[in-house]
Formats: sequence, structure tokens, C-alpha cells
Amino acid sequence: MVVLKAASPPVPSVNKINNGFPCSNGTIKPLITPSPSSFINLDQGDPEVFRSYWRKKSEECTVVINGEDLMSYLSDTSNVCWFMLPELREAIQRLHRVVGNASAGMDKHIVVGTGSTQLFQAALFALSPSDSPIPINVVAASPYYSEYKDEVEILRSGLYRWGGDAREYDKNEEYIEVVTAPNNPCGSIRRAVANCEGEGRVIHDLAYYWPQYTPITQQYDHDLMLFTFSKCTGHAGSRIGWAIVKDIEVARKMTRFIHMSSIGVSKESQTRVAKIIGVICDSYQEIGSSLDPDELFFEYSRRKLRERWEKLRAVVDKSNLFSLAKYSKAYCTFTNHTSESYPAFAWMKCKGSIEDCESYLRNLKVLVRGGKRFGVDQKYARVSLLSGDDVFNEFLTRISNATRNRE
Repeated sequence: MVVLKAASPPVPSVNKINNGFPCSNGTIKPLITPSPSSFINLDQGDPEVFRSYWRKKSEECTVVINGEDLMSYLSDTSNVCWFMLPELREAIQRLHRVVGNASAGMDKHIVVGTGSTQLFQAALFALSPSDSPIPINVVAASPYYSEYKDEVEILRSGLYRWGGDAREYDKNEEYIEVVTAPNNPCGSIRRAVANCEGEGRVIHDLAYYWPQYTPITQQYDHDLMLFTFSKCTGHAGSRIGWAIVKDIEVARKMTRFIHMSSIGVSKESQTRVAKIIGVICDSYQEIGSSLDPDELFFEYSRRKLRERWEKLRAVVDKSNLFSLAKYSKAYCTFTNHTSESYPAFAWMKCKGSIEDCESYLRNLKVLVRGGKRFGVDQKYARVSLLSGDDVFNEFLTRISNATRNRE
């Protein structure tokens, strides 16, 4: 029997838990507090920032899987995505109804994948013409997500190829445009921008279109939308993403790709994700009770990111070295309040004579991702705001000290 929890058994003392995080074997893995001489990694978007919330929800998120459970490849042969558990499909539909960020009703087809990375490849496969003598071009407006180019090129596919910046694409050929909203790295809301004579198809990557990152201004209803559990709740290790697809033939081709690449998706992960989504949705049904706002995941996570942005802006405002992207306020249909965005990443620009922001921060022993990876100038760098508190606070200390040292 396997017992899965949002955080592992709360057997150790509170003091021990505060100095580490529980592992599946009941032991505590110590947190490594960064020293002033150590490197801190803010390159990756590993969502440690939400860990403390899920630690409190450990028991509510427990899933028990018996030895004979989940043994078959098959889940629901009446569904296009035959390896997706019905309870996961229902949980995803419920989550989108609660948040109101995407239309996921019975007229849509949901395809589950091992994270949205696999789904992106599946979408490229499904949207590429199979009878074209040349590969279809895949484009995205810069700054675009740094992994798109590598993900397009890694298989050296004869079906598709990287076509560069969507704003500069002017070929009279078919193309696929990837639209990321909110955009990774800069946090802006994007729309398709390619303006050419060729026939275009669009993949909408909505990994960060959740209320902790940005106001929910509308319910999207695009032809093909990608979401990932990693960025929705922070459970990156479960490796679950999903696509909401209008065209049944596109959904079938995506399912075929996942079938051929991994023969489905882990049912243990699907079960855990369905349970955690249920915990989130149940809490919002109890919103009329005396619940503390921090008991509601999106309220907790939005407050956490807002506080980080406020601290970061306070440091940067005193600096003559950096600038940050600014975001206009918008009315959120989920919270019923007007607010600004609090993206998962800070899109920083170095001022003055600093030409390479990534290298400059590396000299401060801060690892970030430079602008060149996103198709823009090296004066820019993407900094993750999803780390644990100790790492984030150390980052603030280092850039604050750097400012003082140059005065």
C-alpha cells in the first residue's frame, strides 16, 4: 500500500519540520540556508514558495493506493484520452469552473500529459501537416519562453522547425505561433501577433493564468490551451499537465503522440492531482464559513507573491543598477477586486554600463537566466521568485549590498 500526501507524515516535531521538509520515508531533509559565499539558484522556476501551505494541508491531501490499484494501462476507453482517469478530468473541469480562467466544458476534449512540456510536443505533432514537403515553422514573440526553441529543435523533426520571433515572421508559409499568457519571462498578457500571408495555427500556453499570478480578466476559449499543475499549485514533482482542445482530431493526434512516447501518464500522479484539486475547490465552497483567508490556496499564494514583489520593488527602487517591468491594474473576476499582476518571475534589466545582467548577477553568486535565451538583449535577465524564503531573502540582501557598494 502506498500513501501519498501533499507533504509527508507530520511525525517529527514542529521545530524539526521548520528546519527541513519531510520525505516519503518519514525522515526530514534539512533545508540548506544559503551562506553569503554560496551560489543561489534563481534560474529555474521550482515552486518551493508554496510548500508551507501544503504542509498544513498534509492530512487533507492524503491518498491511499493499494497494491492492486491502478495496474492497467487503460482508464476510460470511451474518452479520446483513454489513459486519463475520469476523476482527474472531472477535477480539472471543476477547477476551471471555480477559477473561471478557461472554458473546459463537455464540448471540449481534455488531454493529460507528463507536464505541459510533453503536451507542447504533442500539440506540435498534432498541428503539423503530415503531407508537407517542408517542416512547418514554429514562432513566438520575443521575449519568448527560453525552452521553446530547444523543445522544437531537440528531436530534429521533419514535421516542424524553429522559425524565430513571431513579430518578424514574414514568410508565405504555414506556421504555428505559441502565445504565452501571462508571458514567461516578462509577465505580460499576450495575443497572437504574427502578420503574414501564411496560414497560422496557435497554441496558447496558459501555465501562469492563475489568480496568484495575474488578475483573471476573462474565461479563455481558445482552440488549444495548455495548463500545468506545477505552476497552478506548486506540485512540480507530480509532472501533470493538461490540454483543453476544441477539435477532436487534434485531441486524438495529441493522445497518439503521448501513447507513442510514454504509453500514457502515471495514474498515481493523476490520483494525487485529482485529490489536491478537490481540496482547493472544496475550500472555496466553504468560503462563507469562518475560514481564515490563508486557508484558501489562491489567497495565500497571491499574498505570498505580492509580499515578494513589494520587497523586491523596494530594493530596486533604491538601486541605480536595475529596473523592473511594471504592470497595470485590472479587475479580477475571481477575486472581484482590482489588482496588479505578481508574476512568478522578475524580468530585470541592468542599467548604465552593465551590458550582461546574467553575468553581473553571477558575480554576486546569483544564478539567473539571461536575455539571450529569451531572444532579447543580454541586459535583461529572468529571476525566479518561486524559491524558498531563505533563498529569496538572501537574493534581496545581495542586490541591496551591490547597490550600496557602487555608490
